[in-house]
Amino acid sequence: MDNTRHFYKYHGTGNDFIMIDNRDLCFPKDNHDLIAHWCNRRLGIGADGLILIEADSETDFGMVYYNSDGRPSSMCGNGGRCIVAFAKQLGMITDRCLFSAVDGLHRATIDAQGIVSLQMTAVDTVVDQGDSTFLNTGSPHHVQLVSDLAHCDVYTLGKQIRESPRYQPGGTNVNFVEKIDDTTFAIRTYERGVEAETWSCGTGATAVAIAMSHHLHTTASEVTILVKGGRLSVKFTKVGNAYTDVFLTGPATRVFDGLIALSI
Repeated sequence: MDNTRHFYKYHGTGNDFIMIDNRDLCFPKDNHDLIAHWCNRRLGIGADGLILIEADSETDFGMVYYNSDGRPSSMCGNGGRCIVAFAKQLGMITDRCLFSAVDGLHRATIDAQGIVSLQMTAVDTVVDQGDSTFLNTGSPHHVQLVSDLAHCDVYTLGKQIRESPRYQPGGTNVNFVEKIDDTTFAIRTYERGVEAETWSCGTGATAVAIAMSHHLHTTASEVTILVKGGRLSVKFTKVGNAYTDVFLTGPATRVFDGLIALSI
């Protein structure tokens, strides 16, 4: 019996993922130690998370996402963009799709250059916490403005906020934001489940764009979010305090593929 599995490595602006075609349902989904081992950057393939693409009777495919700690997690925006590119590589779609994820259905398009535009969940609640903002864009996010993003201690501050009592149980992702101009914001994100700063966070970029609109740091309906791994675009329709037709757009890149043992 073959004890290996074909994997593919993708990244979305530096947020990297192991992609597995699990339409045969043979992947050991409950083996969280194996998933964490594969995501380990010294002992395994190395990634911020692992994504399974599966058959879905009502949509083009289903997305199952695990953080690098090996545990199932909430929605991942960059992972969602990468799975669209993966589905195209597998011949499951052409230039558009509808897929299911843990937070519901998502529509997406992909162009010839690998730019994916992904519809995110609508947001109808933005919580003003004085010095910060909290909202859920498929994953929970704390958003906080800072004046010197380059020198922000993202790990220490992010970990403190992620583990603070107000976000328990479960914790939150933490975004630090610096305004560049009226339509551009730079961010750095501490991600729960990875328990470190990542090069990009799609749901975080979406949360920042909406939070900046909510607090009138921008009046635009489309903003640019600068992350360590590049740039993303977030577009939305604002009606009162609600945000609909939210789209996250950016590149999804295939890096390499190979075989790995289904054991530690």
